[in-house]
Amino acid sequence: MSGFFASIGLAEAVAGVMVVALNAYVLTGGADFGGGLWDLLARGPRRDAQRALVAHAIGPIWEANHVWLIVVVVVLFTGFPATFAALGTVLHVPLSLMLVGVVLRGSAFVFRSYGARDDGAQRRWGRVFAIASTLTPLLLGIVVGAIASGNTGRAVRRLAAVGGLASFTDVYLAPWLAPFPLVVGAMALALFAFLAAVYLAYAARGAALRDDFRRRALGAAVAVFSTALAALAIAARHAPHVVARLLGTRLALALQLAIGVSALTAISALWTRRWGLARVVAAAQVSLILWGWVLVQYPWTIPGAQTIRGAAAPTVTLELLLWGLAGGTLILVPSLAYLYRTFGKSAGGARE
Repeated sequence: MSGFFASIGLAEAVAGVMVVALNAYVLTGGADFGGGLWDLLARGPRRDAQRALVAHAIGPIWEANHVWLIVVVVVLFTGFPATFAALGTVLHVPLSLMLVGVVLRGSAFVFRSYGARDDGAQRRWGRVFAIASTLTPLLLGIVVGAIASGNTGRAVRRLAAVGGLASFTDVYLAPWLAPFPLVVGAMALALFAFLAAVYLAYAARGAALRDDFRRRALGAAVAVFSTALAALAIAARHAPHVVARLLGTRLALALQLAIGVSALTAISALWTRRWGLARVVAAAQVSLILWGWVLVQYPWTIPGAQTIRGAAAPTVTLELLLWGLAGGTLILVPSLAYLYRTFGKSAGGARE
C-alpha cells in the first residue's frame, strides 16, 4: 500500500469526505438503530426501564443524525454520479428496503412517543420501531458486503454487456443474496448493537440498569467477533481478494492490530465498569472496522467496475463540492455540537 497516500488527489479527497460522513452516521445513527434492537429484546424486571432509557437516549436528537447519511448520498451523486447510478440500479432492492426501514422506524418512534397512549397502540408501534431498527442495519451491511465482495461490480459489467437481456436474478438479486454480503449484514447489526449497548450503559443512571446493558454489550462483542470470523472464512472462499487486502500488507496488519487492541480494551473497560473509556474505545473499534472496508475497496468505488478517479465528476464539480462542504461544515458541526450539548445530558437520565 505504499501508493495509498502518495496517490491522494481531488477525487480521493471527496471520497474521503464521504467516508468520514458515513463514519459519523455509523457512530450516531448506527447506535440509534442498535437501540431499537435492544428495545425489541428488552427483558426482565427492568424491561420498561430499559425501553425508557432507549427512548430517552434517542429522542431529542435522533432525527439530526440522519444529516450524515444525507451528506453521504449528496456527495456520492454529485462527486461520483456513475457510481451512484450503478449502485442505485444493481442494488435497488436492498437500498429501497433500507429506505423503507428508515421511514418506518422514524414514523413508528414518533407515533409511539406522541400518539395514542393505550397499551395496544404502544405495543404495535414499538414492535414496528424495533423490527425496522433491526432490519435496516442488516440491509446496510448487506449492501456493503455486496460491493466489497465484487458481486456488484460483476453485475454492473454484465448489465453493461447485455443490457435488457440480463437476468433479473443474476443482476438484481444474486449480488446481495450471497453468503458474504449476508454475513457482513449480520456483522453490521452486531456492531450497531454493541455500540448502542455501550452508549446506553454509559447513559443509564442506576447500577442495575447499567449492568443490564453491560451484559448486552459483552454479548454483542461476542457476536461481533463471531460474525467477523465467519466473514473472513466465507471471504476466503467467495471473495479471496477481501482477505488479501485485509491481511496482506503492513498497513492492513497494523489496522487489524489496532482493531484487536480497541476490542480488548472495550471488553476490559466493560468488565471493570469504566463506562467512559468503554464508550470511547467502542466507537474507535467500530470506526476502524469501517476504515478496514475502505482499505479493501481502495482505489475502487465499485470493485471490478469503477475506480475513484474513473467514476469522479469533472474537476470543477469536485472543487465546488469541496468548497460547499467546507462552508457547510462551518455551520453543521457547531450546530450539532450545540444540539448534543443542549440535549445530551437530559437524554441519558433514565433510571430503573
